[in-house]
Amino acid sequence: MLGLNHDFPLLLPTVLEHGAANFGTTTVLSHGKGEVVRTDYARTAERARRLASSLHRMGFGPDGFAGSLAWNSHRHLELFYGMTGVGAVLHTANPRLPPPHVAYTINFTGYHTLFIDLDTLKLAEELAPHLEQLRHTVIMAPRDAMPVTTLPDPICYEDLIDAGDPDFAWPTLDERSACLLCFTSGTTGAPKGALYSHRGTILSALSTGGGNGWGVNANDSIIAIPGFFHCNGWAVPFLGPMYGAKLVIPGRDMDTAFLHRLIVEEGVTAGPGVP
Repeated sequence: MLGLNHDFPLLLPTVLEHGAANFGTTTVLSHGKGEVVRTDYARTAERARRLASSLHRMGFGPDGFAGSLAWNSHRHLELFYGMTGVGAVLHTANPRLPPPHVAYTINFTGYHTLFIDLDTLKLAEELAPHLEQLRHTVIMAPRDAMPVTTLPDPICYEDLIDAGDPDFAWPTLDERSACLLCFTSGTTGAPKGALYSHRGTILSALSTGGGNGWGVNANDSIIAIPGFFHCNGWAVPFLGPMYGAKLVIPGRDMDTAFLHRLIVEEGVTAGPGVP
């Protein structure tokens, strides 16, 4: 005999939809290149569904890959859920690696579409001639900030949001399906990939945020200091909506004075990072 309560696979979009349903008005604050966005989990979930709808229409689905070369932002957060939610795997390329290593990880994975932001534009343009299969780039920036670029087929991220369906129904996937791909750094030889599953990622976040971990709850405010490309941002993109905590995303420019101001003004109670 099988029990029937809570009978659903552990998939990343279920985390965000849980946050939207139970903590919909909780703040998500994002700082980027000349841009400050204050949103919440309800709007983040809607934008992730819109993005997923557009990605599905573009042909992304199970066993597909795409990449991001970007720093932490609300758009990168949405991409985590939108891309994995249609069954594709998101490779979060590390812009801190030497350019040849970044190119190696992208070419090794072999996808055609790369999401970038304005802070990685110059690096992406430098890498593009060496990216063997790159066909499309999506620039995660406001429409009025779209740059002139030599990158192939530049698409404005906000166009994907506008064209997407806010009521997109997340497909049911096997929870053991791959969802995210990170590569090592600072090791011998070429970077090595670590492929995460939906189930493993959620269970890791649950244990990290639980009572024997950081003890996160809805009264907390978490600042996303680790790069989303570094071990999935130490699970911060999932801990916020999972436990209902406020999420503060500082972007690339994280000098001590700026971080201190954010910590004080936004009431930050959890600040993971490498000493």
